[in-house]
Amino acid sequence: MIARPVRAGVRSIVPYAALLPMALTVIVAYIGTVLWTLRTSLTASRTFPSDKFIGIAQYTRLFENERWMLSLHNLALYGVLFIVACMAIGFLLAVFIDQNVNGEGVLRTVFLYPYAMSFVATGLVWQWLLTPGAGIDGAVQRLGFPDFVFDWIVDQDLAIHTIVIATVWQSAGLVMALMLAGLRGVDADIWKAARLDGIPAWRVYLSIVLPMLWPTVATVFLLLATSVAKLYDAVVAMTQGGPGTASEVPAKFIMDHLFLRSNIGLASAGAVMLLVPVVALLAPYAYARSRAGHHGRQSGGRA
Repeated sequence: MIARPVRAGVRSIVPYAALLPMALTVIVAYIGTVLWTLRTSLTASRTFPSDKFIGIAQYTRLFENERWMLSLHNLALYGVLFIVACMAIGFLLAVFIDQNVNGEGVLRTVFLYPYAMSFVATGLVWQWLLTPGAGIDGAVQRLGFPDFVFDWIVDQDLAIHTIVIATVWQSAGLVMALMLAGLRGVDADIWKAARLDGIPAWRVYLSIVLPMLWPTVATVFLLLATSVAKLYDAVVAMTQGGPGTASEVPAKFIMDHLFLRSNIGLASAGAVMLLVPVVALLAPYAYARSRAGHHGRQSGGRA
């Protein structure tokens, strides 16, 4: 009689015990480091951490730094081009595969495979492809077009666009997979009704299917936006932030000041500012999901 309540108590504790390592990781490795970075950004830390409090002076220095402002401009340009291109190409690929084409499994694998590669590998491959005199440039010239020039990667005005090309190639497959999963959930009766009414397929996708895929579109947008904020590997592998500082991004600015310029305080201020847009995007999404789940539980309870 006594053993049964004990066993029931142990069983109730087991799930919490299993989640304990993850909870400690979140508290210590994530929340703890964020708080430490925020504290450091308010001090006069340079080569080593300091306890000398200076308020928002590091943030003032940060936004007076031309290199930081250029990195924000580059990130904004990159973000718009990257997100729009990924969502457009990913959706079109999903629509193409949704037509029950032959070799669907092979096509899904081919389109999704680049996402399995690291950004460093992607950057190195595309660096070679875009290097003037080699890769695409050299191949087209050898085909009989000696005047062809594709030198975006060494052009200060276009260098950031080459990073967009490389990262879109890598990430569009993930968008395709998520969009395709959403398309496969669309009721077949909608397509039957559209065909009976003579509505063109493109109109159905734009006016009916896309609004139905809004949760998927929101998820894709958040994934792409967070990847924009942490852009670093591809830039270092392809351009090192160059030519000059033409493709400088905030993450590279932070890493350079943390390890090369020994300015922990300024790097911490940059990291905090880089966290702000991520939280601003995730917080409303998490709130909307929690509200939807709450309403769903209430509806289930009333039923």
